[in-house]
Amino acid sequence: MPRIDPESTIKQCQDFIRDVYGRPNDRHFSLWDMLSNMERFTMRALKGIRKNDKNKTKFNLLISIGWFMSTLNSLHIDLDESLWKRFPHLCSYCASSPCSCAENKIEKRKDIPINDSKRPVTLNGFQSMFGEIYPAENRSIEHAAVHLAEELGEFSESILTYMGEHKDELFEKVITESADVFSCIIGVFNSLGISMAKEISELFSGNCHVCKKAPCECNFGSIVKFRS
Repeated sequence: MPRIDPESTIKQCQDFIRDVYGRPNDRHFSLWDMLSNMERFTMRALKGIRKNDKNKTKFNLLISIGWFMSTLNSLHIDLDESLWKRFPHLCSYCASSPCSCAENKIEKRKDIPINDSKRPVTLNGFQSMFGEIYPAENRSIEHAAVHLAEELGEFSESILTYMGEHKDELFEKVITESADVFSCIIGVFNSLGISMAKEISELFSGNCHVCKKAPCECNFGSIVKFRS
């Protein structure tokens, strides 16, 4: 049976989403549908930030993660691998930890050395890593939210461009943008002071968070009308 817990890896979380939601996604939703659902729940999460509603932000962001991983599963993108290649315990732009982009006014992306001995194993480990690279106290929750919205737009754009031309180099851009999006999602959780892994494991402790089945048996109407 599919299962995730607070010490699960990113791959285990992504596999869980595939096992629970893969069948209804294949039957009911296109790639664009899944991306649209990710976007709508991310925006609802950002609305929670505007309204200073921590629970609304947290819950909608968790649902958004499910749709995000569904999108990556459809594209056969390994999130754990793409995240580490993009952020090998260093900022993806200035190649330092903590990030020094603002302080040093970095204008050109630096080459980033990869030391696999520092690679986190669990989702918790990655969240801690990002807390070191981008300390939550260095920016507001609103700044983290705007950054997430910006990266989500770039992720959507990269998919649109790739699907129009189907070039390998454009697919690599999709992979890169997927890592940027997830880093920003983690950034919001760090700003909230919430363990993403703990919340994911609690929400999906009974398989699908709505019907409690694996695979999910929610019908199309209930899925598209779901609100929080």
